[in-house]
Amino acid sequence: MKIVFATNNQHKLAEVRQILGERFDVVGLNDIGCHEDIPETADTLEGNALQKVRYVKEHYGLDCFADDTGLEVAALNGAPGVHTARYAELFGKGETHDSDANMNLLLQNLENKTDRSARFRTVIALIYKGEEYLFEGICPGNILHERRGTEGFGYDPIFQPEGYDRPFAEMTAAEKNAISHRGRATQKLADWLKNEK
Repeated sequence: MKIVFATNNQHKLAEVRQILGERFDVVGLNDIGCHEDIPETADTLEGNALQKVRYVKEHYGLDCFADDTGLEVAALNGAPGVHTARYAELFGKGETHDSDANMNLLLQNLENKTDRSARFRTVIALIYKGEEYLFEGICPGNILHERRGTEGFGYDPIFQPEGYDRPFAEMTAAEKNAISHRGRATQKLADWLKNEK
């Protein structure tokens, strides 16, 4: 089954392809000739994910899915949340999707906080045969005091999932995908699609 994942993020694309496996031929925005920057101006993860799938459906006529992910830190009242990818940029401390600047700012904002609990939350929106669906995946954990590991992307070096003694960045892709927020949401999507085929 061929399906469009509304992203140009090669890390996300590779991760989702691995999770969905060979049953699905997942193509990205580049593969359908979509090179524009799709707006993400909603104030919720659900809103941003829906914005992306609606854009692709409207401009390319294709069923597709899109995700939006937020890192929600308890001591920061759920921030960076919907602004996770643009966290440092919002404060004039980096560019969009600047992982180093994002992590630096987050660690700085948590310097005097004892509560380091956080969770990653992914929402996947799907448009399929004219209907819209949402799937959610949550991975609770903690923010480390310093970076560890070289795998993954984004905040992976400072996020340690609950029940583990190492951050995502010290896990293999398969280990991370088995427990991650995106892995959980993608598995729900895959289970749903298998029943629809």
